[in-house]
Amino acid sequence: MFAIIDIETTGNSCKYSFITEIAIYQHNGAEITGSFSTLVNPEVDIPYYITKLTGIDNQMIKNAPRFFEIAKQIVDLTAGRTFVAHNVHFDYSFIKEEFNRLGYSYNRKTLCTVQLARKFLPGFPSYSLGNLCKNLKIEINGRHRAAGDALATVKLFELILQQNEKNEKQNAANGLKLF
Repeated sequence: MFAIIDIETTGNSCKYSFITEIAIYQHNGAEITGSFSTLVNPEVDIPYYITKLTGIDNQMIKNAPRFFEIAKQIVDLTAGRTFVAHNVHFDYSFIKEEFNRLGYSYNRKTLCTVQLARKFLPGFPSYSLGNLCKNLKIEINGRHRAAGDALATVKLFELILQQNEKNEKQNAANGLKLF
């Protein structure tokens, strides 16, 4: 069971920046079983360069829920699931920090689709989400938006799972034991 997640933020440092959007796709290893997506009011102004990148501006998040208002949903949606993201350290560290600011600890097992893609889909010059999706012909509807990037990560994750299954079958046919 997996929770495939993407966030948008006000900057690159989880200590000084805040989440502006989050998308979570629950996945059972074969298909999406649930989803959640919302803008988040970071209670600070969104820098111009972030608005230019994501399209998320201060007007859009004005009436959005604040993180503490969606925190329980995030806990519930990710409970008992492995936290999966493209460059998982970024997304996971922001979510951990948002919970830390609320006085709570948030801990999940993590998987990084960058690392998985390097292992199971070798040979690409770049493993950025945009470049991988372009090379693998995965359409991204809403680049640099949480739902669009998270759904592209789901599709990438499914390709990785398929490749892993092929590798396991080949190894079994060749009499190789994986463990």
